[in-house]
Amino acid sequence: MKFVGMFFLCAGALVFSPVFAADIAIVHAGRLLAVPGGAVTTEQSVIVRDGKVEAVMSGYVTADQAGAAADDKTTVYDLKNMFVLPGLIDGHVHITSENNPRGRLQRVEMSDADYALAGAGFARITLKAGFTTVRDVGARSRDAVFALRDGIARGDVIGPRIYASGSTISVTGGHGDGTQGYSDDIAEVLHSSGVCDGASACRKAVRDQVRRGADHIKLTATAGVLSNTSAGLEQQFFEDELKAIMDATHAMGRKATAHAHGVNGINAALRAGVDSIEHGTYLDSESIRLFKRNNAYLIPTILAGVTVAEWADDPNSFLLPPQRAKAKEVGPKMLDMARRAHEGGVSIAFGTDSGVSKHGENAREFQLLVDAGMTPMQAISAATVAGAENLGKSNVLGSIEPGKYGDLIAVEGDPLVDITQLEDVDFVMKDGVAY
Repeated sequence: MKFVGMFFLCAGALVFSPVFAADIAIVHAGRLLAVPGGAVTTEQSVIVRDGKVEAVMSGYVTADQAGAAADDKTTVYDLKNMFVLPGLIDGHVHITSENNPRGRLQRVEMSDADYALAGAGFARITLKAGFTTVRDVGARSRDAVFALRDGIARGDVIGPRIYASGSTISVTGGHGDGTQGYSDDIAEVLHSSGVCDGASACRKAVRDQVRRGADHIKLTATAGVLSNTSAGLEQQFFEDELKAIMDATHAMGRKATAHAHGVNGINAALRAGVDSIEHGTYLDSESIRLFKRNNAYLIPTILAGVTVAEWADDPNSFLLPPQRAKAKEVGPKMLDMARRAHEGGVSIAFGTDSGVSKHGENAREFQLLVDAGMTPMQAISAATVAGAENLGKSNVLGSIEPGKYGDLIAVEGDPLVDITQLEDVDFVMKDGVAY
């Protein structure tokens, strides 16, 4: 009898459980590119319920036709004169900082809290530019990017959805160490938990980033342009270290992406099993073969190349001599690199390296991808469908389909005719909320 009584008590609780009102957004889209790479449709309605796409319906439906109840909060957005497409994904940003003449001083002046607050400003700018999701691939501060990511997820801060790597995995003194040129006392304070030497230490460094909350792992397979050292642009990790990093990353259920300019470093990282390459400046035919064999993505960051080349040509810029020399060498090569990769059939995902270039100007990369030979549709796909696949999030991102996040943007013109329309986004919705 006691069991039966308990059963009826539970059943009663189910019967009398309150039904909560839903938040419903109905977007009337004059032209809709729901799945980049597919067809553009006209006079469509996108129904977003509680932050996720519930349906895409022909015609301009009413709240009743969308299945809204009387007590649901329903908002209709009239975009009948606009071109609607999925929210954009930037696969390479540094959201908590932006290069400037005081950057080296700021590293010893600013706290994690300062970087998080600065990042909140950059995040708002980025979202309003139409980028509803970003992948942060290395933050200068220890915890700021995780705090910012979580604050946005809670709704405390306005910004794009962030997938963060935390500290970059780097060799001592390599690109990603970031202590070059500082005194030993200051370098000790700035030391990153991602710096490692030897296979065992590198496995630990990966695991430590996962412990701290990393969504993915970023490593510097080669030297870099903006590190303050004349170390060239080639491979910095040894093969056993690279294998240890990849094995540890994949064992912890994460993806690994490698900053890589020099061809030996690119190819070594690909042979070790890296999931994507950032920059890829000196890739060759062997690189292209390895990209395709591994189904790895290239994130070309052409805008970063353009930006550092502009700085290198300015005698009054804040670049230090080693940085200026490398910027002059690398910057002009990146457009041709992206062209060769695209012609070779390499999978390309959109990424800007914003933080080098200015946050909010991310969409400048679209025209550069088109200059490299991509069609506007292919460039848009790189920032949506391919961007989601690169993140391993195709189930929730990259297109406007039932079950996916309610992320969409709109522009007045047709970006398939003029890709620069995406540099002036007129409407942004993330998780069903219009910004």
